[in-house]
Amino acid sequence: MTEPTPTLGERVAFHRKRRGLSQVGLGRLIGRSESWVSQVERNARKIDRMSVLAQVADVLGVPVADLAPDVPTEAPASESEPWRDVLRLALTGHPALAAVATVPTAGSAAGEDFGTRAEQAWKLVHGSRYSEVGPLLVSLIADLERALRSTPVDQRPAVAQVLASVYQAAAAVLGKVDDAEAAWLASDRALFTAEVTGDVALVAAGQFRMALAMLSVGRLEQAQHAAATAVAALRPRLPELGIEATSVVGALCLVRAVSAARSGDRRTAWQAIGDAVELAATVGAGRNDFNTEFGPANVALHEVSVAVDLGDAGDALDRAARVDTAGLSPERRARFLVDVAQAHAQRRARGDALTALLEAEQVAPEQIRDHPKVRMLVRDLLQDLNQRSDQQLRALADRCRVPA
Repeated sequence: MTEPTPTLGERVAFHRKRRGLSQVGLGRLIGRSESWVSQVERNARKIDRMSVLAQVADVLGVPVADLAPDVPTEAPASESEPWRDVLRLALTGHPALAAVATVPTAGSAAGEDFGTRAEQAWKLVHGSRYSEVGPLLVSLIADLERALRSTPVDQRPAVAQVLASVYQAAAAVLGKVDDAEAAWLASDRALFTAEVTGDVALVAAGQFRMALAMLSVGRLEQAQHAAATAVAALRPRLPELGIEATSVVGALCLVRAVSAARSGDRRTAWQAIGDAVELAATVGAGRNDFNTEFGPANVALHEVSVAVDLGDAGDALDRAARVDTAGLSPERRARFLVDVAQAHAQRRARGDALTALLEAEQVAPEQIRDHPKVRMLVRDLLQDLNQRSDQQLRALADRCRVPA
């Protein structure tokens, strides 16, 4: 006899117990009452908003599909962007195999301007021009891996420095489109390559990308640990390490803040923001060390994000009104607008949420149409009968491949 399929409530209860949480504990982490959790687990209450379901899954440390297998959380594999598939393949297997099997052309490595190509790749990443940066990263990875093994030994640290930056760029763009497995692999390669250079700040930047990869898949405890250990190790040494390392440590503080907020740890989240504010004052404006865009404006953006993740929509919108995004990249401005949209959605201001999403799409269309948080927000808006008939919303849903 076939076993009955577990209900959503039964799945929530199972994973809650696996994590050793009480109903009170789970409720506290997601900002709900014990009664609400009990009703969900008894199937007396439905979780009819995708953002709430995602929050529960995040706290329980499981994919949404483990709680609700019938809910589509990603675009079908057939709709995967070609550049993403090619970039994943470039990261598959050990790159040294192809490199050592190729006889290098004398002087080819020395004649390449890898730095200029890497800078162009980062410009495309920050501009959310993913379909353009994908092929460039693929060629850079292949060329730099060969160069690392064909240049004179004394020149290899310089090549490794560029290669580590390129792997970080790959991790950044793959994380933005929710390809966490490939982002994790790219960040690991970035860390390994950075060690060749002996540059502590570059290694820390690789740790930053690794922490972001963990954050993107909801491994909040690991993201928190990766960020916190790096901050603890480097912050006492910042006077000797310099301003670039300060930027990276500040960026790691922001990862720590977001991971703590998503875990419901309000105290740690705001404490980490306070540390970032202090470091941002030291760094000042106008820097982009290791492509972190760390500074006062970026910290202000993360204050909004933390408030949203903690469910403090009013506070988030108050902070958002004071943010000046003029000097930030399209990527960062779009992410800020998504947080603003989420805050409006939390206050059931559906029209304002849609307006923010449409503005974000104008700023960085590729990022928005591939963003998992945007898909969740669009699904939530579609559940509102008053919004469902909105032609702009339906068109956005089509572009984001969200079924209406």
